[in-house]
Amino acid sequence: MPFIDTKLNIRLSEEKEKILKTRLGEAISNFPGKSEYWLMLRFTDNARMWFRGYNNFPIAMVEVKLFGQAEEAICNRMTKILCDLYHEELNISPEHIYVKYEFCERWGWNGENF
Repeated sequence: MPFIDTKLNIRLSEEKEKILKTRLGEAISNFPGKSEYWLMLRFTDNARMWFRGYNNFPIAMVEVKLFGQAEEAICNRMTKILCDLYHEELNISPEHIYVKYEFCERWGWNGENF
């Protein structure tokens, strides 16, 4: 039950959204037992965001939420993958990207909890 929430201060075209969807679907498999099949995504573009006191460059806030836990090494690898992905596809400098991880013990779906 992974969820990746991306907030951007730039416009995200439909074409780039589909590319991100595909690549994030591949990336989530770095976490054991996680796959695109259960992955939910949200993209918020044109958000009013500031970083280091400025808003005149592309910025991204990426939140990765998982049912269960993950090892630090996997999160480190995933941060590199995400920063590379957003840099390659949207030209956002990795130094302008925050990645946040949240782990949850209770996750509901289909009228019940896991």
